[in-house]
Amino acid sequence: MGIVDEDIERVRSAVSIIDVIESQIGQLRRVGRNRVGLCPFHAEKSGSFNVREETGRYKCFGCGASGDAITFVRETQHLDFAGAVEFLAAKAGIELRYTTEGQGRERSHRKRLVDSMERAVAWYHERLLTAPDAGPARKYLRSRGIDGDTVRQFRIGWAPDAWDELVRHAGIPAADLRETGLAHLSKRQTLIDAFRNRVLFPILTESSEPVAFGGRILPGSPDPAKYKNSPETPIYAKSKTLYGLNWAKSDVVAADQVVVCEGYTDVIGFHRAGVPRAVATCGTALTEEHVRLLTRFAKRVVLAFDADAAGQAAADRFYEWEAKYQMSVSVLQLPRGADPADMARTDPEGLRNAVEHALPFLGFRLQRILRATPVTTPESRARVAEQAMAVVNEHPNPNVRTIYAGEVAAHCGLPVAELVKMAQRRSSTVRVEATRPAVQRKENAEVVALACLAHRWNEIAELLVEPLFTDPVNLAAFRALAETGDVNKAIEVADPEARELLEEIAVKDIEADPVAEAHNLINAATRRLISDIRKDGNLADAADLGEAKRRAEMLDDPQRGSESADWLLTWLLRRSEERG
Repeated sequence: MGIVDEDIERVRSAVSIIDVIESQIGQLRRVGRNRVGLCPFHAEKSGSFNVREETGRYKCFGCGASGDAITFVRETQHLDFAGAVEFLAAKAGIELRYTTEGQGRERSHRKRLVDSMERAVAWYHERLLTAPDAGPARKYLRSRGIDGDTVRQFRIGWAPDAWDELVRHAGIPAADLRETGLAHLSKRQTLIDAFRNRVLFPILTESSEPVAFGGRILPGSPDPAKYKNSPETPIYAKSKTLYGLNWAKSDVVAADQVVVCEGYTDVIGFHRAGVPRAVATCGTALTEEHVRLLTRFAKRVVLAFDADAAGQAAADRFYEWEAKYQMSVSVLQLPRGADPADMARTDPEGLRNAVEHALPFLGFRLQRILRATPVTTPESRARVAEQAMAVVNEHPNPNVRTIYAGEVAAHCGLPVAELVKMAQRRSSTVRVEATRPAVQRKENAEVVALACLAHRWNEIAELLVEPLFTDPVNLAAFRALAETGDVNKAIEVADPEARELLEEIAVKDIEADPVAEAHNLINAATRRLISDIRKDGNLADAADLGEAKRRAEMLDDPQRGSESADWLLTWLLRRSEERG
């Protein structure tokens, strides 16, 4: 159910953002009107995380993270919006009211579907534990090292080899069965089960809500489809869901590392081997949505699958994500033909060591090339070096390329200087460019005026108009502030670039005279417009321009500056309108 908007605002007003953040990351130091500390969302040695009590906002000028107290709780406690509001309301002693309108209807709808999935998980799980026809499934799982305790931990189930057992016996409404993908209509228009004769692995969200199933046939089954997964539904998106994250997240956070697999049994194998920070994609490649989700919990990602198979396309994505999300991608080195599920049973210590000694993604790809061909002749040394440098030069960071060029030179017995030159030149075919961390926009006069407008509205609001702003982002930010009269509301309505600027402004600590800053902008805008009009060559404008210039020169006059500013603002609006 949705939370009444008025109560959300009560929560925002009642809590101190300083108290909320300090309770999570420790005491912040006062710098001007802000509190500053180390950012909890990325690793840093000097604090770039700014918090301002007056606006109730935080902003990191290192990684770009920003928001209010609700956002902070969502990101650090891994809750949805309603859950974060409820968390803060409990601390503030506020009793929330709920509504079934709008968002409330969506939440109610989602809850109903999740409840139906929960019934299906419980029903299939009980079938695996107790039904006689599940005997072969239990035997198969034991052969994979999955005992009864593990079955119960991961709530593994069994779909019987029948057309409509779930439909008839689980007590789930027909509409929910179809909407969750648990059943579908047959050619005779009767409802039949989607999963039959399969071991089922329930897929849960990071907050342990069941949303889908992954089904595997037993060995010897005539069904040609080894795996069958739930379709995408209103509660399940494959590109945003990771199997096992609900069980793994506490260890992921503690280790600042997550192991990404391709299979459900691999995840279970890592848990059994003492590496309970493994997750798996659900029948898709690793997506940016997955990475965005994972980096809420950890900044080190270890791939437990053949990450080199997709070639440069995969490399481009991984390097881009490393820069964009300030994370690292490494690759597990396993014996040829081994998979994590098997190693968990036969060599759990080896599996743990493989995680500990995972290679950086580029290092993994490079080692594969260097080990593939003996370098016994001048021709083979040159050929291997060329292949290796082609891979090295895919990386966007010149320093990384230079270091790996040295390794290639040492392996192939070639002059280091020559390969370093190749790394510095870099092939023009390389497509990846490093994504820079979020940086502050240049603190020019327009930005200073916007900061004054956000924090000292009454002193400057009547002195700012659209023609004063030349930068499109600054203009968009001004329009959002002028429309709402509040920096927090402006952030909600602004476009992405203007929103980022407003997030900075919300915590910006500027000691400036608002009137003087507005007069500076008026003077600059007046001179720009005079110059543009003169270029048009209309002599009839001479007197008008002369008066505007005279008024601009009086802006610094304590006695006549205010009157001149009013005249110029009217003139700027009129002449700008005339010029379109």
